Amino acid sequence: MSTPTAQLAAAGVSIWLDDLSRTRISSGNLAELIASRNVVGVTTNPTIFANAITDKNDTSYDAQVTELAASGASAEDAVFAATTQDVRAALDVFRPVWEESGHVDGRVSIEVSPDLAHDTDGTVAQAKELWDRIDRPNLLVKIPATKAGLPAITEAIANGISVNVTLIFSLERYAEVIEAYLTGLERAKEAGIDLSTIHSVASFFVSRVDTETDKRLSAIGTDAAAALKSKAGLANARLAYELFEKTFAEKRAQDLLAAGANVQRPLWASTGVKDPNLPDTLYVTELVADGVVNTMPEKTLEATFDHAVVTGDTITGGYEEAREVFAGLAEVGVDFDAVTEVLEKEGVAKFIDSWHDLLAQVTEALEAQR
Repeated sequence: MSTPTAQLAAAGVSIWLDDLSRTRISSGNLAELIASRNVVGVTTNPTIFANAITDKNDTSYDAQVTELAASGASAEDAVFAATTQDVRAALDVFRPVWEESGHVDGRVSIEVSPDLAHDTDGTVAQAKELWDRIDRPNLLVKIPATKAGLPAITEAIANGISVNVTLIFSLERYAEVIEAYLTGLERAKEAGIDLSTIHSVASFFVSRVDTETDKRLSAIGTDAAAALKSKAGLANARLAYELFEKTFAEKRAQDLLAAGANVQRPLWASTGVKDPNLPDTLYVTELVADGVVNTMPEKTLEATFDHAVVTGDTITGGYEEAREVFAGLAEVGVDFDAVTEVLEKEGVAKFIDSWHDLLAQVTEALEAQR
């Protein structure tokens, strides 16, 4: 009998793990998740690396930290060395998946420094550095969908770098992300780059949308507001998929696809359920459609494997219902533009805080070795 994760994969969902550590790779756990949980990719961020590198029970980084301390490396140099080594190793584990999927999956993402979220030129420079340093065709460089990030996405794609666009919360910003991708592809085509080698995903955040919206609905306090709780995240993601379908069916995108380009797949991020009253697989089973990626924390992955009920496509028939949710939010007084603006600012701030925590702890570890 097939498992729920196998059923998800059969429905066209690519399951990626939202976690990585050196121990997960060296112990064989990552390979086991590929074999038993249908995992075909990994996403990382500064928080994930901070948790891995500073885990007191994980000694797998000790030797490298000692060596880096002896060489006089800065904290940023040390983090760069450790994280690129982990990502390169993970990419090698996923290489067979990459081959078997026709180069679609088997992907691992690494993020540019969060300090560069509002620095276009700095983001482009670091994206190129990460791409060259890691030197694996199945890499995705993560760039945030800030206003400064949009031209950096275009520039990276134009240079043949595959990109995971992260921190997308609104449909308006998602439309700008697709525009940045298509423009980058057009420039890459003009430069004679093989478009089939360029891949991208657009990471649309889900549970955080419900957390912020539900907070506002609770403050409103009416029955009508209460009835809308835990609906905005799914509605927003479903309308994002509708936008994806519509935009990539248009002539501009179709011409690029005919020239060998790939679609920019929607990726559901922030899929761990934060409200204990909700089903723990809600943001998995309710966002199933062909050609999407769902990146899950391990807890969500295991819950999905254990008891998720996969019923096929739960997105494409829900567009009108999703629009009704947003009409209802406006009616009770929720300013959804304000919700997504807050979420983007908070998302960038959280990554910056995690990045600085990581640098501080690595600085401490380096100094202890000197």
